[in-house]
Amino acid sequence: MNNSAGPNNSITDVTGVLVGHEHRVDSNATLGTGAATGCTVLRVPGGATASVDVRGGGPGTRETDLLDPGNTVRQVNAVLLTGGSAYGLAAADGVMRWLEEHHEGIPMDPADPSRVVPIVPGAVIFDLPVGAWDIRPDADFGFLATDAAATDFARGSVGAGAGARAGSIKGGVGTASVRFTDGPAAGITVGALIVANPVGSVFDPRTGLPWGTGTDGPDHFGLRPVAPDKLAAANALPVKSTVLNTTIGVVATDAALDPSACRRLATTAHDGLARAIRPAHSPLDGDTLFALATGAVTPAPAFPLPPAFPADLLLLDELCTAAAVCVERAIVDAILSATSVAGIPSYAELFGE
Repeated sequence: MNNSAGPNNSITDVTGVLVGHEHRVDSNATLGTGAATGCTVLRVPGGATASVDVRGGGPGTRETDLLDPGNTVRQVNAVLLTGGSAYGLAAADGVMRWLEEHHEGIPMDPADPSRVVPIVPGAVIFDLPVGAWDIRPDADFGFLATDAAATDFARGSVGAGAGARAGSIKGGVGTASVRFTDGPAAGITVGALIVANPVGSVFDPRTGLPWGTGTDGPDHFGLRPVAPDKLAAANALPVKSTVLNTTIGVVATDAALDPSACRRLATTAHDGLARAIRPAHSPLDGDTLFALATGAVTPAPAFPLPPAFPADLLLLDELCTAAAVCVERAIVDAILSATSVAGIPSYAELFGE
């Protein structure tokens, strides 16, 4: 696989995907006081084919049944990733309000374009103990995040990652992309955006290097061996005390895929999550990955296959491999981009110069 990053190494390298954040983070927030939460919205103007794969034992989700490939609706207008646990799902109301005001959704009346039903699946992380328990994303958060959606967006302790914790250190939002220059997927881009908030560890206690550097190597991320004293201090940090956690995210491609192929893309993308977090998919996590296909780019003619196989099989195989790599890289990006919030130390703070 040609695994060169897209121009921005971002999910918005995928044509048709926009990302927006809204969060509240008080500089004096602690575990239990102040604001430290938010949401992130991925908007796909015109809609995108979608599916989802939920692997964690404690998910908090919205509209995931609708994304079963056997069900009727085949497109979504946006995906919500949010803090606030189940309370945070209220932010989807604001996403729907913004989309309705802009006439984006399933048209229900040919004579009145304002009559639409936006389709907005979502998933949550559990960040309620970070900051005050009763400060969590609501409909206004969702509306503002949708309004902010653009190709350029911040990474780290922002949006749905504002209150995220990754094992013993600060989690956050990360992203990555792969653009193919040859083979069945030539001209196609795959990207991922991840909110890393797992109970599992994100770095190797023997070296201090993120687990997610295993495929590309630490040099790819500009990382060097960790000093023994810093590693000892990081390993002495208390483990995450909460029993509720979760890593959530979206993988996207500008290829045209049907819902079944999107489901396979989401399924394989979880391989990247398992490479970068140990353990992953635990009973204490609600690990959920959505997959989007915007269909904005036409791939090269397919290699002829036996009629028993889907015509896009070789293309899908390349995209699935790239999706796992993007998720792995995006988790590392989330960890490296995070900054300390509510006294939770960041990777850069622990291991930086």
